[in-house]
Amino acid sequence: MSAPGPDDAAAEVLAALLGRGQTVAAAESLTGGLVAARLTEAPGASRTVRGAVIAYATEVKRDVLGVNGPLLDARGAVDAEVARQMARGVRTALAADWGIATTGVAGPDEQDGRAVGTVFVAVAGPHGAGAVRELSLDGDRTAIRTGSVRAVLALLLRELTGNAGAKDTEHNGGNGCLQP
Repeated sequence: MSAPGPDDAAAEVLAALLGRGQTVAAAESLTGGLVAARLTEAPGASRTVRGAVIAYATEVKRDVLGVNGPLLDARGAVDAEVARQMARGVRTALAADWGIATTGVAGPDEQDGRAVGTVFVAVAGPHGAGAVRELSLDGDRTAIRTGSVRAVLALLLRELTGNAGAKDTEHNGGNGCLQP
């Protein structure tokens, strides 16, 4: 059996949220709205999706999502704690039960000393629930961005279904699918 694609994962996430009576909001950097687009493609998304913030610029991460300025200055935008703060920030800003975030380097050049394909995805939920994952994705910009969407939806689904025992760092091949 193959791993679910982004459409399947989005439908599973939305069904899990609906079953819990909860909502989600997305903070996106390198994915530039792809996560929100994937979530809102599914029928009935309006019952669970609150909205999204495309925080492509570092200042938006700081000023809109509340990411710590000194943290951004010290580590840059491609960082696990930045991703965590983005998820928390969008959760608060859009009054959602769950916040999800993507930040990373889609290429063609490295950023903040991070290699192309370095991505952090994060989830922040009620009662301190949440997780951050570092990914090392292969491929071109499209493959890296698609892999990031898959990863953040998979991470949220794990949190929602209680399967949060995944490794802190995951790597993939050129097809964007997470390896076990």
